Amino acid sequence: MMMLDRRLNAFRPDLAEASLKGKVEAERFVDGTGARVAVPVIALRPKPDLASGSIDTELLMGEEVAIFERRDGWCWVKALSDGYVGYLPETAIKEGAAAPTHIVVPQRTFLYPEPELRKPHAATLSMGSLVHVTGTAEARGNHYVVLEDGTAIFAKHVQPIGYNKGGDFVDVALRFLETPYLWGGRSGLGIDCSGLVQLALSMTGRAAPRDTDMQAAGLGQPIEREELKRGDFVFWKGHVAIMEDPETIVHANGHTMTVARENFAAAIERIGWLYERPTGYRRFID
Repeated sequence: MMMLDRRLNAFRPDLAEASLKGKVEAERFVDGTGARVAVPVIALRPKPDLASGSIDTELLMGEEVAIFERRDGWCWVKALSDGYVGYLPETAIKEGAAAPTHIVVPQRTFLYPEPELRKPHAATLSMGSLVHVTGTAEARGNHYVVLEDGTAIFAKHVQPIGYNKGGDFVDVALRFLETPYLWGGRSGLGIDCSGLVQLALSMTGRAAPRDTDMQAAGLGQPIEREELKRGDFVFWKGHVAIMEDPETIVHANGHTMTVARENFAAAIERIGWLYERPTGYRRFID
């Protein structure tokens, strides 16, 4: 049998996704059942266990998953956006949800119980969250979009899906400056280095793998250090940064515990004691 990455392939001795039949051994093979994330942000875990403390990544409101199993309040799923496999609480997803029409575009926004900014907000949504808009409303001179359940979002904080295809993803990444660093984070509430890369690219219609090693192996094409320019990626073992310009990087990092700008040459020296020198440079190709 093939050796497959458990992060991107749903297989266990008792159960596996149907597409892996003939590639892995399992008692049963199943097709996934479609569902969508129904909470603002939720951790995707390698085990169905809150006490383990381990988190692989996060999924955002409206993102689609395939469910392979429901058991003991957990769902074993694959995220369709990047193929990541893991466990979510059953209460975090909903089958039969309407396809999203709009995407949240600021770093964060509020979901109100009705179109009225003076009402206590019902939730905080991250950039990249997907919602199904059914109507519009106006209150106190402000315009809102209204969702299926009557909740509302400030209209300027969402755009139709696909609105910014091909835009400048470095500009998107820079909007996260001073956002707290969070291991496994992938939202405007907290984000890690590879999550910043993936979300910034996603907001401009570009797909990217989730983890640093995946990005270092297959995101764009390799280049030399002398070729670095805005939008290129620098990889260390376990870390990635985006070039803002030939002298400056932007990255979510555990040194400042934020998304921060840093002089590239200085970062190489600072990071070197822990992660050694950069392992490679890559450029995204549309």
